[in-house]
Amino acid sequence: MTADLPSPDQLLSALDPEQRAVAEALRGPVRVLAGAGTGKTRAITHRIAYGVASGVYKPTEVLAVTFTTRAAGEMRGRLRGLGAAGVQARTFHSAALRQVRFFWPKVYGGAPPQLIESKIPIVAVAARRNRLQVDQARLRDLAAEIEWAKVSNVLPDDYPRLAGTRHREVTGLDAPTVARVFATYEELKREQGRMDMEDVLLCAAALLAEDERVAAEVRRQYKWFVVDEFQDVSPIQSALLELWLGGRHEICVVGDPTQTIYSFAGARASYLTDFAASHPGTTSIELVRNYRSTPQVIATANALTRGSSTRGVELRPQHESGPEVAWHELPDEVAEGEAVAAEVLRLQRAGVPLREIAVLFRINAQSEGFEEALAARGIPYVVRGAARFFDRSEVRQAIALLRAEARAGEAPHDDVGPRVRAVLAGMGWTSEAPGGRGQARDRWESLMALVSQADDYAEAELAGTLEGFVAELDRRAHEQHAPVAEGVTLATLHAAKGLEWDAVFCCGLQEGTLPITYADTPEAVEEERRLLYVGITRARRHLWLSWSLARSPGGQARRRPSRFLDGLRPASATDRPAGGSAGSSRRSRSRRAAVCKLCRRPLATSGERNRGYCQDCPVPYDESLFDALKSWRKERAEAESVPAYVVFSDATLEALAEVRPTDRDALLRINGIGPSKLEKYADDVLAILA
Repeated sequence: MTADLPSPDQLLSALDPEQRAVAEALRGPVRVLAGAGTGKTRAITHRIAYGVASGVYKPTEVLAVTFTTRAAGEMRGRLRGLGAAGVQARTFHSAALRQVRFFWPKVYGGAPPQLIESKIPIVAVAARRNRLQVDQARLRDLAAEIEWAKVSNVLPDDYPRLAGTRHREVTGLDAPTVARVFATYEELKREQGRMDMEDVLLCAAALLAEDERVAAEVRRQYKWFVVDEFQDVSPIQSALLELWLGGRHEICVVGDPTQTIYSFAGARASYLTDFAASHPGTTSIELVRNYRSTPQVIATANALTRGSSTRGVELRPQHESGPEVAWHELPDEVAEGEAVAAEVLRLQRAGVPLREIAVLFRINAQSEGFEEALAARGIPYVVRGAARFFDRSEVRQAIALLRAEARAGEAPHDDVGPRVRAVLAGMGWTSEAPGGRGQARDRWESLMALVSQADDYAEAELAGTLEGFVAELDRRAHEQHAPVAEGVTLATLHAAKGLEWDAVFCCGLQEGTLPITYADTPEAVEEERRLLYVGITRARRHLWLSWSLARSPGGQARRRPSRFLDGLRPASATDRPAGGSAGSSRRSRSRRAAVCKLCRRPLATSGERNRGYCQDCPVPYDESLFDALKSWRKERAEAESVPAYVVFSDATLEALAEVRPTDRDALLRINGIGPSKLEKYADDVLAILA
């Protein structure tokens, strides 16, 4: 061991008691339940390094498996610094692909099938062969469903039978049709000599299962396994892992059932929670000391999961006290965006870097309002979720140009930032972000991230050079460490997994959005709760939780805060009073007689009974159409110098937006429209509805 590498004792002394227990459990099977922010990567990398330093492991005989190239790159970097540089840290797909490319020619002869970048072109041909006319959105849905079926070991012939029991569907297509497209897709791939990412896992599993020589060689190569994020393992990944092990138990799995948010894609937390049952003699260790967040953030996260069916560990904060969690009820989405942008500006002025601020939401479509509010204040932002950073064409081009510039001759180290800016300016980069969204914005964000990284490099390296910066980019490209641009991160809760910021805004926390309307089973609702848990635990110090009562300014406040916030948030002015008087038995009987046409719960107020659905349910009508009708009603009311309700009541406008009548006879069937109003307003209303 060289003098600059830590000794075994030094490796252990850097850990807390629970992490140390993980590091010392060198022989498997080992299960680590690691709560958010508890240092699981530190624990497992020190475990591997300790095993190498103490002579138990040979680095080349260890395979550490992760779920993202970013996580694999981070693990390789840490292991190199801990003296375990020879350890393989790869994703499931990367490890399987190496084995397929190595063994396929030996077993089957010739090259393996060509790996496709996207399923969609072949899915499109498969749909046409089945006489389906589908748009791009439907093609993406079909591709995602095929992916789920394959990682779940569901064959095309079995899909119609299993789709219903697994609550699977593709909008507008029945299960037998999806199965036919799936089967045709598989036929087309075989005809073309192609394979997709799921085939990589299936082919690797087949090679190991069908050829004893392959299995023996792989098992001689890898004797010690570590699997991170084990709650995200799918059935095919679990099967491949068992084939790698070959009945051995030298495996350490790490995960958190409370962060299982990919079951829609085939992940099963049961592989983690039931690990001890399938691996007798398992050593189970819990990591509970949270080093990321303040006690205020941790208290909120713990409270959210109490009573949940998929609880993980109870986190114990290690940081000093911080600001109280901020709860905000806003009248509409525009007001929510404005409030968030104003707070971002306040945090920035208080010294919080923009790159340490994130705005998280349930679906991508929610980002627009926050983008507009931030842009109006001149606050830069980055929308997360594009292709891998170093795979983007503009990034590859920029690095090539920077490398050429470095070869042209060096300048003083303090010129690194200006020289990078000058090179990127030649590609069209400017310090000002382009307006709107799309490819131009994505390209600018990529180049801006390189500028930010150059500034960080120049600040950290006392004698930094452009050549050194290019070498740093090459290393990061190899390990998939993408730099972060100086701007607020806008991301979905799913995209935020594995990341953290000083300040996190969890927005749009109203019923119908979180949980999302299509979470229609208890299991799906619990996954939505876990999604919010992931969002909350991304925050180090500042946590903001907000919801809006209407979609648009002036809209009726029909929304209610997410049920997940019950018992956590302060009382709201819009909360419905609980209980009733003893003398209201007749009214109670009347209320019980009317139930919501959406959720079948009793309707509690006259307004709810008039509409036919309760205020907790997402509105059943087109909200943008309702807003258009309200704007028209306002104009007519002002022109006629009458109150708006004299033209039409809100209930009538809601019925119009829901039913969308197409002629005068259908208009007359809407409650609140008689012959006189039909004569007066029919042409205007039908034009809006059309």
